[in-house]
Amino acid sequence: MTRPTGLKIGLLASNPDLYSNTRIMEAGQEHGHEMEFLNLKDCYIKLDGKNPEMHYRGGRVLNEFDAIIPRIRPSATFYGCALTRHFEAMGVYTLNSASAITQSRDKLYALQLLINNGLPIPTTGFANSPLDTNELIQMVGGAPLIVKLLEGTQGKGVVLAETKKAAESLINAFKSLRANILVQEFVKEADGKDIRCFVVNGKVVASIMRTAAPGEFRANIHMGGTASITKITAEERRIAILAAKTLNLKVAGVDIIRGKNGPLLLEVNSSPGLEGVEGASNKDIAGKMIEAVERDLKYHKRAI
Repeated sequence: MTRPTGLKIGLLASNPDLYSNTRIMEAGQEHGHEMEFLNLKDCYIKLDGKNPEMHYRGGRVLNEFDAIIPRIRPSATFYGCALTRHFEAMGVYTLNSASAITQSRDKLYALQLLINNGLPIPTTGFANSPLDTNELIQMVGGAPLIVKLLEGTQGKGVVLAETKKAAESLINAFKSLRANILVQEFVKEADGKDIRCFVVNGKVVASIMRTAAPGEFRANIHMGGTASITKITAEERRIAILAAKTLNLKVAGVDIIRGKNGPLLLEVNSSPGLEGVEGASNKDIAGKMIEAVERDLKYHKRAI
């Protein structure tokens, strides 16, 4: 059997039926590439200085890939990044690198990198001891405030404490569970809205306004938020591009809120969902991701 003239691209993820994953598979095929879904849990590694290998369920050796697109869910960050790193060691191109994904998933480290590059964020506090709870609350301007689990995603592990007493109880409860948390000022004027900028290869390819469901302050689509197309300012575009660049992400979802003194960066997602952004913008974002792989591998479609 002759090999197709396109690239051989693996989508490294957990759920083949997820909208984002099916779209990337379709887009790759539409561009003439051979696509294969690689389930994280079915991959295993052979560490060898001379001949490192990636094995797949059934004993198959995965040695024929030109590129891997990692789409790693937060609960699988450690193993997913180990697999991505191993593909890199085998000389396979990865759309987002393991190191970029790893640092973007550590919310505290990511915020430190972002502010060191001059990016504006809501005032944020981090402490280790419950004895510091009171000062931590004052540091971010008092209640209401946001408490965020460092490992949370899609709005999970993000709680609004509306009073000082609620904030104290919440922080101390998290601390008693030995959970790492950030305490962040609540930007009331954002009014339950945020902007998700989808960055691919240093360009904002789409931006949407996400609006929280009634009675909810988190605008995440997974939390019932709705998405609509929005026009971003030059400053918001600059923040989104610089945020992705700071974390070395070729593909990123950058979340920004509009504060009274200008835009503020909330966080950067290394495996942003496509459903909300494609639905609202009517743009082929999955296709843009495939084009990013083609560009980096200097692939040109061969004339038939």
